[in-house]
Amino acid sequence: MSAGRLLSVLLLLQSRGRMSARAIAEELGVSVRTAYRDVERLQGAGVPVCAEPGRGGGYRLLDGYRTRLTGMSEGEARALLFAGLPGAAADLGLAAEVSAARLKLLAALPAGPRAAAARTAAVFHVDAPGWYREPEQTPYLPLFVEATLTQRVVETRYRRWRAPQEVSRRLRPYGLVLKSGVWYVVAAAENATATPTAATYRVAQVLDASLSGERFERPRDFELGEYWASSLADFEARRYTGTATVRLSPRGRRRLPDNVAPQVVRAVDATATAVGADGWVEAVVPTESIAHACGELLRLGTDVEVVAPAELRRAMADTVGALARAYGVTGVTGVTGHT
Repeated sequence: MSAGRLLSVLLLLQSRGRMSARAIAEELGVSVRTAYRDVERLQGAGVPVCAEPGRGGGYRLLDGYRTRLTGMSEGEARALLFAGLPGAAADLGLAAEVSAARLKLLAALPAGPRAAAARTAAVFHVDAPGWYREPEQTPYLPLFVEATLTQRVVETRYRRWRAPQEVSRRLRPYGLVLKSGVWYVVAAAENATATPTAATYRVAQVLDASLSGERFERPRDFELGEYWASSLADFEARRYTGTATVRLSPRGRRRLPDNVAPQVVRAVDATATAVGADGWVEAVVPTESIAHACGELLRLGTDVEVVAPAELRRAMADTVGALARAYGVTGVTGVTGHT
């Protein structure tokens, strides 16, 4: 028998009112037989649980009975930070704690505010991952949660984008960030020759991880929000290294937000000038590289034309020519351009 489960039954009845044994069992993930036994144990302990037989019956607490015992654990208190993010809580290994904490909070509220809280919870849902992308697998995320809270060093094997791709790192986790459905750990990698500095690691790229017995001191002046904002600004500055001049049809401009980064959309809005009377515009947009820009702009098909630089225009023409040949169309060597 679990004392915590009995408390959960009591709080369920207090917050929900009348419930059948089957409803209690489904809520707590136990058998109906176990739910019956738990109710009997509550009654044996002096809790005034009334049984109402027949259709629509069930168990309820005697009118006016309330317990002030919420017994919130440390893990449930932590979970309150994620009470509005059930998906994030599940990723972090806190789904059960969030459910229990929410139940205890509801049970502690008077009837009016409790009903209002329940209505609020029913009309909000957070789904962090972006469209057209499967959620990443992050089996080591709960381990990083534990390491961050207890300030313990983590031994990791990590896959990065540049060679050598697989590297070993001893990380001091300072915090976790959820960005567009992707989890990152902000950590300092231990280095025998220099003072550890914070860096960002994608949790899904961690190939192996284990908690060490070594502890570390989190820098007192480290602020996760400030670090993340600075990191994003630095990333954007390093990301776009060039520019391109493009022409867009009215339809191409409408399709931009679904096909390119927001920075490109903003650049078009800021620099667009009309060319001709058919609604086409010319604009200057930031680019990461010739290859990346080519792949991104080709999504717009005939609704975009690259004017400059010549290398990007040639890359677009070469790709279109290769596609034409792959589909049996001959004689395609370049583009004539929009007039």
